[in-house]
Amino acid sequence: MSNVSKISVALTPEMNDLVQQAVATGEYATGSEVIREALREWKLRRELRQHERAELLQLWTEGLESGPGRFADMDAIKREARRRFEAASPEPD
Repeated sequence: MSNVSKISVALTPEMNDLVQQAVATGEYATGSEVIREALREWKLRRELRQHERAELLQLWTEGLESGPGRFADMDAIKREARRRFEAASPEPD
C-alpha cells in the first residue's frame, strides 16, 4: 500500500475484541483492514446522508415555491386524513 499514514485509534475493549476476532477467524488479515473497511462504509453512509439532506432541502424548497396548501389548518388536514382512511377501510363483515 503506497502513500499511507499511520494514526493511533483508541477502542473500547469490546470494539478491540471484535477487531481481533475478525482477524483471528481469517475474515481479515489485519486489524488495519478491519478499520479501513469500517471507514469506507462510514464514508459511504456519510455521503448518502448528505445526498438525502440535499434531496430533502430540494423537496422542501419546491413545496414552499408551489404556493399555499389547500387546507386551512392542521385540523382540516386531520379531517381529510380520517376521511381518506375511512374511505379506504374495508367494510366490516
